[in-house]
Amino acid sequence: MYVATLLCNPTTPCVELSLAESLRNAWGGGDLRWLAEGIAVEFDLPQQPDNQWDIWADLQKLNVDLVVQPTQGRRKKMLLADMDSTMIQQECIDELADESGVGPRVKEITARAMNGELDFDGALKERVALLKGLPETVIDQVLETRITLMPGGQTLLATMKANGAYAALVSGGFTAFTAKVAAILNFDENRANTLITQEGTLTGDVGLPILGRQAKVDALEDITNRLGLADADVMAVGDGANDLGMLERAGTGVALHAKPAVAAQCDVRINHGDLTALLYVQGYARSEFQA
Repeated sequence: MYVATLLCNPTTPCVELSLAESLRNAWGGGDLRWLAEGIAVEFDLPQQPDNQWDIWADLQKLNVDLVVQPTQGRRKKMLLADMDSTMIQQECIDELADESGVGPRVKEITARAMNGELDFDGALKERVALLKGLPETVIDQVLETRITLMPGGQTLLATMKANGAYAALVSGGFTAFTAKVAAILNFDENRANTLITQEGTLTGDVGLPILGRQAKVDALEDITNRLGLADADVMAVGDGANDLGMLERAGTGVALHAKPAVAAQCDVRINHGDLTALLYVQGYARSEFQA
């Protein structure tokens, strides 16, 4: 059995009953179940539709996301999340670069790296080198004035953890940021790269080995082995090329507002919903959300 979920941005409800009924009837699905009126609805399917991605493309024009997945095992026991442009709305290194006056150059490299056009390790070293001489105090300043949480993240963490899930934040960014974000959102652990400082100043170096694409896969393997979980028990979420390894390995890999080259390789693509979409995809109704 499969389940189809239609969902949208909760701030602008646009999933209409007529739309859901039309698709359900065309696919021979079961009864509609509203997870949140106007925001998320689902119905069972006997098989995966052949024209799923054609319908997905049509629904994108209506600002509606569509997810079709096996019904069994969709509620996950672990969340493995990227941080930059996933759990927060910014790329931390870009914000640091703005403070040091090299923002445009660093943002260009970041965009190309996240789209898979550049080697992640080399791109990170190049960007960090441009931060050389920046006072260490700028990290706290950026955290305080520039970093904002992605909508729905606190609800996602609270709800999954209330239902027994483990949560890990695994970022190609920096521990100075992941530690703060993980504490705010109540992640169980966080892993990231380390910015090297000397006498209160960034040296332009990053600690080795660099946590990139393979390190995120290794984190998934390490944590699931430690907790006695299977890959199928994991929901992973990210937006960049360095997330693809864990997205492909996890039971459910979610491309959230992802770069086109990344989204094209994922079966679950959320372009309109916020992080609560990950709860709807697991079958949680809004009435089950935790504050």
